[in-house]
Parts: sequence; structure tokens; C-alpha cells
Amino acid sequence: FPKLFFAASLPPAVAQLAAFSTFAVGFIARPVGGVVFGHFGDRVGRKKALVTALLMMGLATTGVGLLPGYATLGVASPLLLILLRFVQGLAVGGQWGGAVLIAIENAPPNRRGFFGSFAQMGVPVGVVLGNAIFLIMGATVPPDSFLAWAWRVPFLLSIVLVILALYIQLKLEDTADVQAARALAAQKD
Repeated sequence: FPKLFFAASLPPAVAQLAAFSTFAVGFIARPVGGVVFGHFGDRVGRKKALVTALLMMGLATTGVGLLPGYATLGVASPLLLILLRFVQGLAVGGQWGGAVLIAIENAPPNRRGFFGSFAQMGVPVGVVLGNAIFLIMGATVPPDSFLAWAWRVPFLLSIVLVILALYIQLKLEDTADVQAARALAAQKD
């Protein structure tokens, strides 16, 4: 990222710090995503909130894979990268709690902790898989090709998240607890 999204005139250490800063933006956005999507999930349902967060994550990550570099867009390139990283952070913060709640609410009563642990593993497993793909691409593709196109592969593979979100939207039902809460709220109105 230092070579792709920041001016070549920057000293290498400064460019590296700028690249790490774009990574930090996603972590800063996570609590905001938790608050926003927690509220949204309580109001319109966890499934809708989870699908929205998964779509945001998949589209933002795919967007990073499609983003032209500094040589093409100039200063707009790192700004768009920061925006996409912020959207990713919002999405992670939004989907994490909702995914755990959905997993726990759909689990048998004596297996709730076990089922909830799978949702907790989602982001770390995604990071490990993405890094593994980067390592494979870096080891099998010449450095010039890696900088030209191969770095994009892990990001573009995130389109699978979009497919997953659409599958959840079509197949997953809200839990009985959520349906009961909606019915109670409708009776009050």
C-alpha cells in the first residue's frame, strides 16, 4: 500500500506509517458500527442489520481491490482507501454483535456458547485467510506483477461476502424471540 496509494516522493517510513494509518481507521470505526448497527438491529431486526453489514463489508473490500492507485487518481486514491477502510470498520462493528446474537438465539439452549464462538471467529479467520492468500500470491507471482494486479486478488475474493449476505437475506428467518418482540411492539402501536 505505501507504493500503491501514496506519493512516491514520501520517504518510505512515512509512506509505511500512512498505510498503517489506513488500517487503523477500520479499528476506529468498529465501535461506531456497533452502536449504529446495534440500534438498527433492535429497530428493524438483526437479520436486516447483519445483511446490511455483510453487504457493506463485501462491497467495501471489493472496492479496495478495484481502487486505482496514486499514480492514476492522485490524492483521491488514499482518501478513497481511507473511506473504504472506515466502511469496513463500521461493517465489522455492526456485524460482530448481530452475528453472535443470531447464532446464540438459533442454538439449542445447551450449546449457545459453542454456537456463539463460531461468529466470534469470523473476522479473525477472514484476516488469516486474506493474509494466507497474500503470502501465496507474494510467493508465486513476480514482484512487479504483485504490485500490478496480484495484491488485488484477496480483496476481490471478498465478493463471496456479498453472496453470503444475499443467501442469508433469502434463507435465514428471524428468531422466535425477535418475531415475538415485533408482535408485542405492533400491539403497543
